Amino acid sequence: MPDINPLIIFLASIATSNMVLSNFLGMCSYLSVSSEYKTASGLGMAVTLVLVLTSALNWAVYTYLIVPLDLVYLQYVIFIIVIAALVQVLEMAMDRYTPDLHAKLGIFLPLITVNCAILGATLFMVIRSYGFVQSVLYGLGSGLGWWLAISMLAAMREKLAKAKLPPGMSGPAISFIITGIMAMAFIGFSGIFTIQ
Repeated sequence: MPDINPLIIFLASIATSNMVLSNFLGMCSYLSVSSEYKTASGLGMAVTLVLVLTSALNWAVYTYLIVPLDLVYLQYVIFIIVIAALVQVLEMAMDRYTPDLHAKLGIFLPLITVNCAILGATLFMVIRSYGFVQSVLYGLGSGLGWWLAISMLAAMREKLAKAKLPPGMSGPAISFIITGIMAMAFIGFSGIFTIQ
């Protein structure tokens, strides 16, 4: 386990090592669901919850099952099974307790299973040999960073929907421009804390 303070891992995963703005993971749902703030925020909350829970579960599975049984060659498959099971439980809970949000997220909720930010966080955790607390805080920070990024983009896109933009600048073009500017702003924190 690297000797990195878990608080530094948490803060860096929100800002300088942001899943979307630094690693460009999870871009498909980030761009697709960011047209309305409420829906984007709901998806951000769901992704954060999944990232925290899968980081904890996959750390335990890796530490107590994959490594002792020498199943490292199956780690990707096992990690995806854990993620898929967790997302299925989350989807059933959202359908039961928040049906409006479940309906708005539509197909993007089950697609959290294949959101590369979720698997990416697990693989970064394994590659960096994080301990349990480091892994959970990395998952929480990564989720909050993803949630922050999609919420910021959605808020700006809602405002820009009422503005008159030049031809060719509406839709995906302005989303990429906003994302690039946000990425530069977040990287500005790189002198404060960084994780490798």
